Amino acid sequence: MDQTQPEPHRDPDAGPAVRFDNVGMRYGRGPEVLSDISFELARGSFQFLTGPSGAGKTSLLRLIYLAERPSRGLISLFGSDTSALARDDLPVLRRRIGVVFQDFRLLTHLSVFDNVALPLRVAGQRVSQYREDIVELLNWVGLGERIDALPPTLSGGEQQRAAIARAVVSRPEILIADEPTGNVDPEMARRLLRLFAELNRLGTTVLIASHDIALIRSMKVPVLELAGGRLTTRTRAA
Repeated sequence: MDQTQPEPHRDPDAGPAVRFDNVGMRYGRGPEVLSDISFELARGSFQFLTGPSGAGKTSLLRLIYLAERPSRGLISLFGSDTSALARDDLPVLRRRIGVVFQDFRLLTHLSVFDNVALPLRVAGQRVSQYREDIVELLNWVGLGERIDALPPTLSGGEQQRAAIARAVVSRPEILIADEPTGNVDPEMARRLLRLFAELNRLGTTVLIASHDIALIRSMKVPVLELAGGRLTTRTRAA
C-alpha cells in the first residue's frame, strides 16, 4: 500500500487502545456470556484471543467494535469511556476500527473492488486517490483476478479475503478479526498474517481470535484465553 496515504487520527495521551474493567455481558435476560472481564490492549500491540467454541470470543470482539453494549463494567477505547459517548459519536469511533467477522458482511450488489474501497469512500477519498492501493492489496490477498466480481460469485475463502482487505485498507488504529484464516489454505494464512504484522508495524493494534494453535505459536505474541465467558490466562505463545 502507498506509504503516502494519510495516517489515521491518534490521541497521543489517550492511554491504551482498549481497556475492559470488570465487564459483564448478556443477551436479553439470559445468563452472562462474559463475566468479570478485565484486560488492556496497549497501543501498537499484537495479541491473539483463543478459547473453545462458546467461550465468548465473538461477543468480546463485538463489544470492542461497539456492536454490543456491556451489561456491567467499563469499556474504554482510546481513553474514552464508551458508555458516556453520544449515539452520534459511535460511527466516528467505529471508523477508527477495522473488523473482520465470520459472516464477512460484504455488500452483494458491489464488486470486490467497491466493497474493499467502502471505508475510503465513506472517509471522503476519491477513486483516483486509492485505486492503485486497492489493486495492490487485492493482488496481495490473491483476488487480483476477481476485482470486478460480485460477492455471491466468490468462494467462502475469497469472500473472507475480500473482507480482510476491506478491514485493513484504511490502516485502522485497531484491527479485530474473528477466525480470519479459517477458510484459506496454509500458504494464504501465512500471507494474511504477514499483512497483519505489517499493519501492526505501522502502528495498528491487532487482536485476532483463532482456534489455530499452530498459527498462534508461529507469531510468538501474547495470548488472551477465554473459557466459560471468563478470561482465564494472559500468556505469551510458546
